[in-house]
Amino acid sequence: MSTGSTESTGSTDSDAAGSTGGDGGTEATESTPNTPDAPVAPNSAATKATPPKPAAAAPAAATATRRRLVVAALMLSMALVALDSACVSTAVPQIVGELGGFSFFSWLFSGYLLAVTVTLPIYGKLADARGRKPVLLVGSALFLLGSLLCAGAWSMGALIAFRVVQGLGGGAIQGTVQTLAADLYPLERRPKIQAALSTVWASSAVLGPAIGGLLAGYASWRWIFLINLPVGLVALVLLKRHLREAHVVPGSRSRIDWAGALGLFAATGLLLFALVQGGVAWPWLSAPSMAVFAGSVVAGVVTFVLERRAEDPIMPGWVWRRPVIAGVNLALGCLGVLMIAPMVFLPTYAQSVLGLSPVAAGFVLSVWTLSWPTSAALSNRLYRHIGFRDTALIGSCVGTVLLAAFPFLPYRGPAWEPALLMLLLGAGLGLFQLPLIVGVQSSVPWHERGTATASVLFCRQVGQSVGGVLFAVIANATLTDRLHSAPPALRGALPQGLDKTASALLHGGSLGGAATDYLRHALASAVGHVYLGAAAAAALAVIFLATVTPKRFPTAEGD
Repeated sequence: MSTGSTESTGSTDSDAAGSTGGDGGTEATESTPNTPDAPVAPNSAATKATPPKPAAAAPAAATATRRRLVVAALMLSMALVALDSACVSTAVPQIVGELGGFSFFSWLFSGYLLAVTVTLPIYGKLADARGRKPVLLVGSALFLLGSLLCAGAWSMGALIAFRVVQGLGGGAIQGTVQTLAADLYPLERRPKIQAALSTVWASSAVLGPAIGGLLAGYASWRWIFLINLPVGLVALVLLKRHLREAHVVPGSRSRIDWAGALGLFAATGLLLFALVQGGVAWPWLSAPSMAVFAGSVVAGVVTFVLERRAEDPIMPGWVWRRPVIAGVNLALGCLGVLMIAPMVFLPTYAQSVLGLSPVAAGFVLSVWTLSWPTSAALSNRLYRHIGFRDTALIGSCVGTVLLAAFPFLPYRGPAWEPALLMLLLGAGLGLFQLPLIVGVQSSVPWHERGTATASVLFCRQVGQSVGGVLFAVIANATLTDRLHSAPPALRGALPQGLDKTASALLHGGSLGGAATDYLRHALASAVGHVYLGAAAAAALAVIFLATVTPKRFPTAEGD
């Protein structure tokens, strides 16, 4: 890999409009003819050529149109993945009412997340070896097939299995869309397209529950999955017709390390399965829990041996040997951990402690979806001057301070205080995440970009799984301690556990005033400790960025 020593390219926006995305990964970003502003050698053939006719601008205009259509298809594909889980979460009561299976309905989400996470590295490698287009088309088709099967599910077990099929397609969509966004645009314009994709996620987080509730309440929960079909088919048609990759040469395909892919799938899948089931289906130190963790370790060791021997491993060693990618992987793993605190625990805090309605509680959380993409879109103005790492350091430091400040909010204070905290947190995390993703994508050539992008997304997803388990343990431990140390007069009437506590505060008309206030204090302490854990994860990200990640990111040739 040929690299330069700086992070900026020196290209102008006018150059970017017709230049290749980084290094010309798709025909939608082919280079345009020289413009009057472009430097030309004095004795070059261009100086002796006839001036271009006005009609010469037509190919450039067609290329720009094609690129816009491809971006529209990418945003539609991302919207499918982002909206789906948000819609399903609102329709759970209707789904359980029709299909039953309340005791394991959580696997509607866990099964999907597991399938997405374990396939990300595999799809990233396939995108580098076979091209982005076939991976995205197959992944989108698989997601739509899963949607169709989900709509026809006859039991909760069948619905969970079909959600896993959806997840197998969702892994291809998430990783490949992010990679194509880097292919389509040069370095200085990537924050805009990445911010647009972030906006899709933000809008989905806000609109998804409302759409799911409307469909489940006035039509049927099955329409949550059926509505994916027309949107996905439009995206498939646009990608099929307008996405053309220049780097994929027929006959030059490398062999895929399928043994390593299967081993990685097994090791990661067993680990996530153990994290999801531990403390729920069985105690953490029980024989089943230890057996699954041991199976994950054994599969991981076998995968490591296979990858060491493979000619072209599915998870190549350079992903961890290069300080840039290794540092970003670790930092974004911490980001995945800390994101769980507001995503999972803030709505419960807002409703049970502050006494807000579900709509108002959703607004308190959703404000960070406004500031996150905005700061991400503006981050290039900062990292052009101080670099990718230092920009991310600023964002992670801001996140650390804000997360650590949450437990110090006044008990049952006004709702605008946590809302303001979330607004500022979103701004900080926008500076944290996007420069690191753009920096990694810009540090590798086209044939490594899919693998590098998948590795950072994979680490973030694993971080979210770990964060969900870690913070649930912290919250339950705090609540258990508070409930056990309750005054004797209240102890018998108090519920046990986080879920029962939140439910008692929301629906517990039988609780007296003293018991209700004690429960609110206990839940506020539990959520406060979760936020301190999230602040520790953010501080760990700061350490990784400062010690592992180099100050200057290399830039791949042509980027």
